[in-house]
Amino acid sequence: MSLNIDLLSRICEMPGAPGYEKRIRNLIIDEVKGLVDEVEVDNLGNVYAIKRAKDNPDDKKVMVAAHMDEIGFMVTHIDDNGFLRFTTLGGFDPKTLTAQRVIIHGKKDVMGVMGSKPIHVMTAEEKNKVAKLTDYFIDLGMSKEEVEKVVTVGDTVTRERGLIEMGDCVNCKSIDNRVSVFVLIEALRSLKEVPYDVYGVFTVQEEVGIRGANVASHKINPDFGIALDTTIAFDLPGAQAHEKVTSLGKGVAIKVLDAMTICDYRMVDFMRNIADKNKITWQSEILTAGGTDTAGLQRMGKNGAIAGAISIPTRHLHQVIEMAHKQDIADSVLLLNACLENLDKHNWDH
Repeated sequence: MSLNIDLLSRICEMPGAPGYEKRIRNLIIDEVKGLVDEVEVDNLGNVYAIKRAKDNPDDKKVMVAAHMDEIGFMVTHIDDNGFLRFTTLGGFDPKTLTAQRVIIHGKKDVMGVMGSKPIHVMTAEEKNKVAKLTDYFIDLGMSKEEVEKVVTVGDTVTRERGLIEMGDCVNCKSIDNRVSVFVLIEALRSLKEVPYDVYGVFTVQEEVGIRGANVASHKINPDFGIALDTTIAFDLPGAQAHEKVTSLGKGVAIKVLDAMTICDYRMVDFMRNIADKNKITWQSEILTAGGTDTAGLQRMGKNGAIAGAISIPTRHLHQVIEMAHKQDIADSVLLLNACLENLDKHNWDH
């Protein structure tokens, strides 16, 4: 399948820090409302795109989760010279922030740049130390009086990076996890008849503790759970074979384990078998650090769920820009569709 790069760009570039997902939520609702039977939004802000099965005598439900929030910042202080101090919303690699443009979402969107002490006036010790988030401030190029006309403590800040195509890859801010939002929308668009009710949930606040997925799983109480998220592709110079986790262009990743979840072996086997039957290239994912919505899917429903995850290998995660392979993205859509359409054909008792 060919990718709708325009849609992927709009999804990735739309701001939506944890707890402030309104803009990306509205975009998602506009895209899915004609693709499913029902669309709901809960009090926390999760979007439920529900496709009903025509014949589902056992009333089984499958929840697919793709978080819509992105890592960002929140303004905590405006100093006497108009510079902003901030805290993080989600995890960042500080060394990648130097002199990077950001967008402050105040009364209107305004551009800023991450500033730090110039290297020319650093001591030898300062030059050699690892950068910390507290080393940075945001420079808007305005006086305090001008800044305070548009920016208030508590406003959110997101990265400023548009999507470009690089070789066989796409490169943008917020590939994590907007690429999975794209995958879920495209899967709903092409999904045929399903044996069980499908709840496609675009979750909030994953980057600060899978909060949206926990609430949604408790509400739905799914029998099956499939999380969609990015995963580390450390297929870079200097990486040892055992450190790579996944590699770009080597196929969609089927999660076996992350730091918060041991995926149900039945779901892992099911996904692998479905991929093989449909000639979809796949690789295993064992992520020893970091967690995803998979944990909420698996454990926060009243009865627990048979849960696993489809992951998109991504380079430069939690940095200013992130990169994924177009074929891996396409294969993720194909695998998700094939799984949802064939859940009733697997022996889940073994």
